[in-house]
Amino acid sequence: MKIKIKGLGEFQLTPGLPLKSLIPEIKKISSKLPVGFKYNQEYIDWHYSFNEKDLENLELEPIFTSDEEALIFLRHTASHVLAQAVKELFPGAKLGIGPPTEDGFYYDIYYEKPFDEEDLKKIEEKVKEIIKKDFPLERKEILKEKAKELFKNLKEDFKLELIEELPDSKVSIYSQENFIDLCKGPHLLSTGEVKAVKLLSVSGAYWRGNEKNPMLWRIYGTAFFSKEELKAYLDRLEEIKRRDHRRLGKELELFTIEEDIGPGLVIWLPKGAIIRNIIENFWKEVHLKRGYQLVYTPHIALRDLWKVSGHLDFYIENMFPPMELENRAYQIKPMNCPFHIYVYNQKRRSYREFPIRYCELGTVYRFERSGVLHGLLRVRGFTQDDAHIFCREDQLEEELIEVLDLVIYFLKVFGFSEYKIFLSTRPEKFVGSPEIWDKAEAALKSALENKGLEYEVDPGEGVFYGPKIDLKIKDVLGRFWQCSTIQVDFNIPERFNIVYIGEDNKFYRPIMIHRALLGSLERFLGVLIENYAGAFPFWIAPVQIKVLTITDRTINYGEKIVDILKREGFRVEADFRNEKLNYKIRIAQQEKIPYMIVLGDKEEKDQVISVRTRKGEIINNLKLEEFINKIKLENQPKYLLNESS
Repeated sequence: MKIKIKGLGEFQLTPGLPLKSLIPEIKKISSKLPVGFKYNQEYIDWHYSFNEKDLENLELEPIFTSDEEALIFLRHTASHVLAQAVKELFPGAKLGIGPPTEDGFYYDIYYEKPFDEEDLKKIEEKVKEIIKKDFPLERKEILKEKAKELFKNLKEDFKLELIEELPDSKVSIYSQENFIDLCKGPHLLSTGEVKAVKLLSVSGAYWRGNEKNPMLWRIYGTAFFSKEELKAYLDRLEEIKRRDHRRLGKELELFTIEEDIGPGLVIWLPKGAIIRNIIENFWKEVHLKRGYQLVYTPHIALRDLWKVSGHLDFYIENMFPPMELENRAYQIKPMNCPFHIYVYNQKRRSYREFPIRYCELGTVYRFERSGVLHGLLRVRGFTQDDAHIFCREDQLEEELIEVLDLVIYFLKVFGFSEYKIFLSTRPEKFVGSPEIWDKAEAALKSALENKGLEYEVDPGEGVFYGPKIDLKIKDVLGRFWQCSTIQVDFNIPERFNIVYIGEDNKFYRPIMIHRALLGSLERFLGVLIENYAGAFPFWIAPVQIKVLTITDRTINYGEKIVDILKREGFRVEADFRNEKLNYKIRIAQQEKIPYMIVLGDKEEKDQVISVRTRKGEIINNLKLEEFINKIKLENQPKYLLNESS
């Protein structure tokens, strides 16, 4: 039977034989072999075989090592090599699942004790040994009952559970040497084709993500087709570690999360609180100028409020348990939106008042599972830079365009000029009618297209009460972070029965726009710390200038300089300790302070200052007034400076 491989030609394949039987023929016409293929939107490997019925008009798309998709084949094979290594070193271990991931692969493995660093080293050595032996992989399809018997004999309980759930009468297994695994594929031809591999870490993971199931040990690794690619990736990992906001948050004394207080609950330390306060003040100033009204709302409300809003039906797994007081149930808030409805309802509204824009830096609480908590990026208590806009239907698109402008403006102010935009549509569970959802999705789409913004559709990822636009910002390492969101809501106004009086004196329902520009202050600051590696722009640096004296003789002069700078509104610290100057400079650089002013006898005599930047640049014999004029320009958002230039 004929089989067509795109770009390579047509070949005769015997039904029932694996694709690798074609390799000798392909090698006659091509020096490069694919690592695998794409067929009917699925990945298949050389070990795959077709029956006669499948071979009618069969066309495969080859995948080469230069294609990004080739990493799926490589990393899936590497995960099997990892599993084989663990089974050889720890025969009592039981295998869970081992998929490839965007950055590498992992395998979940049950063992009586956690794997430590020494274990990881031994496992990696064994992995490299298996790769060196270049064991060929084989694929077989066997009856489900036979598979159960096989894995029962292997004492692989987790595999048995997976087999029970598979719908087909046959299942596929892969083997290499004496190692066998339940697997759909795809894989490389042999273990030797895994050219560069590194095991990275171990963490706990409940079987199938359920806290009621046994704890398995998840071994993470990565693999590439060349040692150069692996080195580049490991170097990038080191840079990510250097920028880790959890480490920098501790070193720079910005925030802390204490187990004694509770996981996922952030305490802002003085320096972190200064940064947050600067951002909050800037945020409020911009919003008030843009016609928003500032409100404050409680942290808890009667539980019935969340029944009306729909949160108890659609969001309860993310909410904290209720609390009882005076025979009434209260709920700590996961959202601010129901409160803003009641602000709106304080008086009868006319069509002339719209749009009405309320904004709030509102702290909310959501029950994130302990396994996903991650510094400032995933917490249980966080402050949203929240706002809700009430408008007429004829104003909706214009308001959405203004919100998009504001989002992009804020991101640029903080140094983010690249982003991806996603339009998230109706999920499986939703409130309201499909017709209302279609109308809301169309409004968001129209606003994006009128702004000329490129976007991708993210099917089914809207929130339960409405579709949304999400902006993912790109940092200096090329990573994308979810922060900004804009949501159109026809449903909550209906659930709370809010209205306005139209020009014809009839009642109409306003449309509600939910939006957060930064997302949450916690998450945004986590991203900001990593983007700048803690070396913040001058205008948001918690300490902007540090005054250093060379000897005690210049302390009086130093105090005078500090006093002048503080009166000019700058955030200044002094280091007048009797320590060597190089030591003081090193400490200030570790604290990532933008400017150091160095004062010695010569500076005092000439009534000048010497300035050193955190990058090591030095300016000597500078008049204090000149320095102040320079840094006054820096003491505001850079994007604003660019706008005014």
